[in-house]
Amino acid sequence: MQVQNDSSYSHISVLSKELITGLRIVASGNYLDATLGRGGHSELILAAAPETRVTALDLDQDAIAEVKIRLQSYYPERLTLWQGNFAQYEPQQVLFDGIIADLGVSSPQFDVAKRGFSFRQEAPLDMRMDQTQSLTAADIINYEKEVSLANIIYKYGEERFSRRIARNIVQKRPFTTTTELANAIAASVPGKYRHGRIHPATRTFQALRIAVNQELESLETFVEKAPHWLKPGGIMGIISFHSLEDRIVKHGFRNHDLLKVITKKPIIPDLEEQKANPRSRSAKLRFAQKKD
Repeated sequence: MQVQNDSSYSHISVLSKELITGLRIVASGNYLDATLGRGGHSELILAAAPETRVTALDLDQDAIAEVKIRLQSYYPERLTLWQGNFAQYEPQQVLFDGIIADLGVSSPQFDVAKRGFSFRQEAPLDMRMDQTQSLTAADIINYEKEVSLANIIYKYGEERFSRRIARNIVQKRPFTTTTELANAIAASVPGKYRHGRIHPATRTFQALRIAVNQELESLETFVEKAPHWLKPGGIMGIISFHSLEDRIVKHGFRNHDLLKVITKKPIIPDLEEQKANPRSRSAKLRFAQKKD
């Protein structure tokens, strides 16, 4: 996840110092950034040592197009871009010195209302990272059966009021906008929960985003496949933003025959970074190394 400071494409990448240090970047090294976003981590890798090369992937066509311009001094000689799901990527015979993934939704995605990731502004219920796919959040909200909808909200949002929320949604649908849905969710939960630390729609919106983009299934596939793309001794680092992702990364690293875990406990942002970028507070970084 990157934070855009202004209109000049300035970014702050979460846990950037820790990620670059942990990758142990070497001159002329070849690296895979599986979640390009707005290019913050890729740029840091390219600048970290002479003649490094990065292959960067992203589902979002807008991200690819923007980075082609922003990092044009590297593209295409040292920066290769590929649009698609990292779980479907095949590097052929190429092996990498390091692989990274930052699983957070990039701030431009989150902040552009029309993408429908946030309920802070009225927007269509979209939530597609790949805008060429057909399934949207509106499809799930308006057509899933009540039990299935409740299961999605509970499994992917860890929402304890999932059944009440699903029941209320089914009674009041169809929904077309993020704010309509957020208000209906708020009306579904007890008053004390409604006025808690986070908005009562937060977990349901997370669940919908994960379901629309099949994020956890893709992550499981990626964590299984990606170690095969590393050179012996190569390092893999993944930044996650909620417990469902972190659990997959933790157990995927620990149980993979090709990997040795480097971080027994996840690395988290220091207080200075959390203060500068509140969205970094939930970030966790784990590293593993391919066995020789």
